[in-house]
Amino acid sequence: MSITDPVAVWIERERFHDDVVECLTVILRTRGCSWNRCLMCGYRRDTDPRVKVEDLKKQFEKALRKGKAKMIKIFTSGSFFELEKDFRDFVYDRVSELGFERLTVESRPEIVYRVEEDLEKIGFELEVGIGLETSDDFVREHCINKGFKFEDFVRSARFLRSKGFRVKVYLLLKPPFLSEGEAVRDALKSIDDVKGLVDIVSLNPTNVQSGTYLEELWRRKLYRPPWLWSVVEVLKKSKIEIISDPVGAGSSRGPHNCGRCDKKVLRAVRDFSLYQDTSVFDLDCKCLKVWEKVMELEDYSRVPLVP
Repeated sequence: MSITDPVAVWIERERFHDDVVECLTVILRTRGCSWNRCLMCGYRRDTDPRVKVEDLKKQFEKALRKGKAKMIKIFTSGSFFELEKDFRDFVYDRVSELGFERLTVESRPEIVYRVEEDLEKIGFELEVGIGLETSDDFVREHCINKGFKFEDFVRSARFLRSKGFRVKVYLLLKPPFLSEGEAVRDALKSIDDVKGLVDIVSLNPTNVQSGTYLEELWRRKLYRPPWLWSVVEVLKKSKIEIISDPVGAGSSRGPHNCGRCDKKVLRAVRDFSLYQDTSVFDLDCKCLKVWEKVMELEDYSRVPLVP
């Protein structure tokens, strides 16, 4: 693919305050993430060291041809604020000109402060997503290798909100080395810990991406992606606005149940993410009892990482 073509572009439905609207989602091919060491991340495949500002502008213009929407999300396989200011300003100008009401971008916590350089250009709702993954510093450092502490996230979230921006936090369900029960407990505790700091939580069930450390664990049968029942459990028990769009759901590399119920459970997860209505989880399958036994018994066979 050419460095002037975006990786992917599509229009999807997304929550916008209490409404559901169309959202233009764009994945740009960039030079990637400066950290680039997370154990489960394979997004480096969507990067190219040759990409320049003019290439990014051409990618973005091509993406905008997909159609009109109320919101726009831009993914860059790294931090949006690492990109050159000339390109960031270009994005802000085009977002304003085309009448998008919200722009969502992503950033590591130590880089969000660069948004201060951009303040005069932002005349719309800006939402910044940060991949905290977990509020547990031990799990984040030793099971994910994110390279920052919870207190770094807290400072960056408070800074963004002080400037009037929305904060989205990404939490990872079932990092490597956690049992199913540990993963659910870790996600629920993390949600409690970020309350008051963020506007919305995005729960990301781990999927096995090619060329990663996690893939090697999975190939050796030392890792299983989370059950979709675990996703449902976390969503049902969360007392905060929370969404989830499980990548690779129903496949052996993605979050899955038994195979018979995966589609209906995934549909319920997506419906809940739009409407925040737990009644969609009135679901059943024979494998639900298996998941309950896994949650009950798995921890007995290992030393727990998360109490």
